[in-house]
Amino acid sequence: MPSRGPGDLPAIIHREGRTLMGVSQRPDSGRSGPVSRRSGGVFLNPAMSGSRTRSVLLLDYCIDEGMLGKGTVYALDGLAASGLRARRWLNELPAKSAGRIAATIADLDGTALEWAMEDHRCFPPSHGQGMLSHSEGDLRKLVLSHGRHWVDIDPFGSPLPFLDTAIQSLARSGVIEVSATDTAALTGSSRGAMLRRYGARVRTDGLAHDSALRVMLANLARNAARHDRCIDPLLSIWDSHHLRASSRVVKSREGANNVEDSLGWRVHSPTEKEVVASVESGYHPGLSMESLPMTCMLPLSFPVDRRDSRISGPMWVGKMGDEGAMGSITEDRALSLCVPDFVEDDVAGWSERDFEMEKRRILRSVRNIADEGSVIESAHHILVDDLSSWLGIGSPPSPTTMVERLRERGHRASLTHYGKPSFRTNCSWDDIVEIALELQPPM
Repeated sequence: MPSRGPGDLPAIIHREGRTLMGVSQRPDSGRSGPVSRRSGGVFLNPAMSGSRTRSVLLLDYCIDEGMLGKGTVYALDGLAASGLRARRWLNELPAKSAGRIAATIADLDGTALEWAMEDHRCFPPSHGQGMLSHSEGDLRKLVLSHGRHWVDIDPFGSPLPFLDTAIQSLARSGVIEVSATDTAALTGSSRGAMLRRYGARVRTDGLAHDSALRVMLANLARNAARHDRCIDPLLSIWDSHHLRASSRVVKSREGANNVEDSLGWRVHSPTEKEVVASVESGYHPGLSMESLPMTCMLPLSFPVDRRDSRISGPMWVGKMGDEGAMGSITEDRALSLCVPDFVEDDVAGWSERDFEMEKRRILRSVRNIADEGSVIESAHHILVDDLSSWLGIGSPPSPTTMVERLRERGHRASLTHYGKPSFRTNCSWDDIVEIALELQPPM
């Protein structure tokens, strides 16, 4: 284990959100990708800090909404490494909610678990609520040792090897959060790996990460259906180097039987026949057909040529999140639960500027999510760069201005929490085209 300093405190103290931990080397907060375990010390990836913040806020919402029952909430931080995610649950949730949680951190690395438990002793939850235990071994075996209300899977690579047993371990109503860092496979850049692992194809365009999330949800839904369960997505995020899908999983044989109703295809540059089929299936708002949309969704039963480069799927074609859950992930809530208060002579040696930078990182991690939740069921996810190319106009229209104009016309619209400038809306494609051409006439 890394050495401890005077008073048994770790030699180097790091803070994420409101939670302190010991590290063997100071993390690089500017790092954008995963840190290899081979780098030495306890594994901690600063690039996942936003994911951990959103996990705190989502768990808070699910407890308040009664999704996890009325008694003890058994939560598992699988592949926990530093155990920071579970420790943030216990430390940053309100005392009443944290007091219901019995969290377990699991990992193959016994040293990491010892270090995490020592951190928990040195820096316990400020309100003194909640329980934390650890379990060393293969997650696929450990997860079945106890029923769970909340399971988090954050692997290095694909989560698929862990999904089946994780779903089996869930209570009749539980939540599973799944991360994936094998984005080259999921976004279609590595076509062979995607087909082998996920049984799908994805077009490598601006919506590739959105399609990847839908492919992940499709795999999660099919895994759940094998155990007479169905999923209800709560939050789906592409963030930096990884994808993350969070879903409620409930016991329902009927829902499991109907899983294919939520699966289908995304078609780029669809034909008129494909657009008509999409409208008739309820996946696309009605339109005049004077200008065809950039993409549309089709049901799984629609005959497609999977070798066609326009086709992505099979994928989840239902909603990718829950309006209530996403609406709870606000900047105000993040400020209340996760943003640390400045203190003089900070034990981690942070300056006032360090505290301000952490506040900015946390608020950035939740930006637009609440507003996007109000239109998460909408058919249109429009990337403005693609829109300008499709319509042959000058520079891309401002997504903020597009949202404002659409709302003025009485449509629901919102900016997205996505890696490229884009918006969601429930309006007809005709309205999108008309407003875009008003803002940026054709060249």
